[in-house]
Amino acid sequence: MVAGTFEIEGKRFVVLPQKEYEQLMSRRAPGGDLDLPPLPKPLANGNYDALAFSRASLARRIILDRRASGISQAELARRSGVRVETLNRIERCKLTPSVATVEKLDRAMKSAPRV
Repeated sequence: MVAGTFEIEGKRFVVLPQKEYEQLMSRRAPGGDLDLPPLPKPLANGNYDALAFSRASLARRIILDRRASGISQAELARRSGVRVETLNRIERCKLTPSVATVEKLDRAMKSAPRV
Protein backbone atom coordinates (compact mmCIF):
# COMPACT_ATOMS: atom_id res chain seq x y z
CA MET A 1 0.00 0.00 0.00
CA VAL A 2 1.29 3.41 -0.94
CA ALA A 3 0.06 6.08 1.46
CA GLY A 4 1.02 9.54 2.54
CA THR A 5 0.22 11.35 5.76
CA PHE A 6 -0.32 14.96 6.70
CA GLU A 7 -1.57 16.91 9.68
CA ILE A 8 -4.27 19.58 9.92
CA GLU A 9 -5.07 21.29 13.23
CA GLY A 10 -3.35 18.52 15.19
CA LYS A 11 -5.24 15.71 13.45
CA ARG A 12 -3.31 13.17 11.37
CA PHE A 13 -4.74 12.13 7.97
CA VAL A 14 -3.74 9.38 5.56
CA VAL A 15 -3.91 9.73 1.79
CA LEU A 16 -3.95 6.60 -0.33
CA PRO A 17 -4.86 5.73 -3.90
CA GLN A 18 -8.60 5.48 -4.52
CA LYS A 19 -8.38 1.87 -5.70
CA GLU A 20 -6.78 0.84 -2.39
CA TYR A 21 -9.40 2.81 -0.47
CA GLU A 22 -12.19 1.04 -2.38
CA GLN A 23 -10.61 -2.35 -1.64
CA LEU A 24 -10.54 -1.53 2.06
CA MET A 25 -14.13 -0.28 2.00
CA SER A 26 -15.36 -3.40 0.20
CA ARG A 27 -14.21 -5.40 3.22
CA ARG A 28 -16.17 -3.24 5.65
CA ALA A 29 -19.20 -4.74 7.35
CA PRO A 30 -22.38 -2.77 8.06
CA GLY A 31 -21.16 -2.18 11.63
CA GLY A 32 -17.83 -0.82 10.39
CA ASP A 33 -15.67 -3.88 11.07
CA LEU A 34 -12.84 -4.62 8.66
CA ASP A 35 -11.11 -7.88 7.84
CA LEU A 36 -14.26 -9.58 6.64
CA PRO A 37 -14.33 -11.59 3.46
CA PRO A 38 -15.54 -9.36 0.62
CA LEU A 39 -18.85 -10.04 -1.04
CA PRO A 40 -18.38 -11.16 -4.63
CA LYS A 41 -18.79 -8.69 -7.45
CA PRO A 42 -21.79 -9.13 -9.73
CA LEU A 43 -21.40 -11.12 -12.92
CA ALA A 44 -21.66 -9.40 -16.31
CA ASN A 45 -25.43 -10.00 -16.37
CA GLY A 46 -25.87 -8.33 -12.97
CA ASN A 47 -26.46 -11.57 -11.07
CA TYR A 48 -24.18 -12.96 -8.38
CA ASP A 49 -22.54 -16.35 -8.17
CA ALA A 50 -24.89 -17.97 -5.65
CA LEU A 51 -22.28 -20.23 -4.06
CA ALA A 52 -19.69 -17.47 -3.65
CA PHE A 53 -22.30 -15.05 -2.28
CA SER A 54 -23.70 -17.56 0.20
CA ARG A 55 -20.21 -18.54 1.40
CA ALA A 56 -19.23 -14.90 1.93
CA SER A 57 -22.53 -13.97 3.60
CA LEU A 58 -22.34 -16.90 5.99
CA ALA A 59 -18.67 -16.29 6.76
CA ARG A 60 -19.30 -12.62 7.52
CA ARG A 61 -22.22 -13.47 9.82
CA ILE A 62 -20.19 -16.08 11.72
CA ILE A 63 -17.24 -13.70 12.13
CA LEU A 64 -19.42 -10.82 13.33
CA ASP A 65 -21.34 -13.02 15.78
CA ARG A 66 -18.14 -14.62 17.05
CA ARG A 67 -16.51 -11.22 17.59
CA ALA A 68 -19.63 -9.90 19.32
CA SER A 69 -19.37 -12.84 21.71
CA GLY A 70 -15.69 -12.11 22.26
CA ILE A 71 -14.55 -15.64 21.46
CA SER A 72 -11.78 -16.88 19.22
CA GLN A 73 -12.06 -19.29 16.33
CA ALA A 74 -10.48 -21.96 18.50
CA GLU A 75 -13.02 -21.40 21.27
CA LEU A 76 -16.00 -21.47 18.91
CA ALA A 77 -14.63 -24.64 17.32
CA ARG A 78 -14.23 -26.25 20.74
CA ARG A 79 -17.73 -25.25 21.89
CA SER A 80 -19.37 -26.42 18.67
CA GLY A 81 -17.41 -29.62 18.15
CA VAL A 82 -16.24 -28.41 14.73
CA ARG A 83 -12.55 -28.68 13.86
CA VAL A 84 -10.77 -25.33 14.02
CA GLU A 85 -9.42 -25.95 10.51
CA THR A 86 -12.97 -26.37 9.24
CA LEU A 87 -14.16 -23.17 10.92
CA ASN A 88 -11.16 -21.30 9.51
CA ARG A 89 -11.97 -22.49 5.98
CA ILE A 90 -15.61 -21.49 6.42
CA GLU A 91 -14.62 -18.00 7.61
CA ARG A 92 -12.24 -17.61 4.64
CA CYS A 93 -14.97 -18.68 2.17
CA LYS A 94 -13.00 -21.76 1.13
CA LEU A 95 -15.57 -24.29 2.32
CA THR A 96 -19.35 -24.52 2.17
CA PRO A 97 -20.46 -25.99 5.49
CA SER A 98 -23.14 -28.64 5.80
CA VAL A 99 -26.43 -27.80 7.47
CA ALA A 100 -25.33 -29.89 10.47
CA THR A 101 -22.13 -27.83 10.82
CA VAL A 102 -24.04 -24.55 10.63
CA GLU A 103 -26.45 -25.82 13.28
CA LYS A 104 -23.54 -26.76 15.59
CA LEU A 105 -21.99 -23.32 15.17
CA ASP A 106 -25.36 -21.65 15.71
CA ARG A 107 -26.02 -23.56 18.95
CA ALA A 108 -22.54 -22.72 20.24
CA MET A 109 -22.99 -19.02 19.40
CA LYS A 110 -26.39 -18.85 21.09
CA SER A 111 -24.89 -20.27 24.27
CA ALA A 112 -21.97 -17.81 24.23
CA PRO A 113 -22.47 -14.57 26.19
CA ARG A 114 -22.40 -11.31 24.21
CA VAL A 115 -19.67 -8.86 25.16
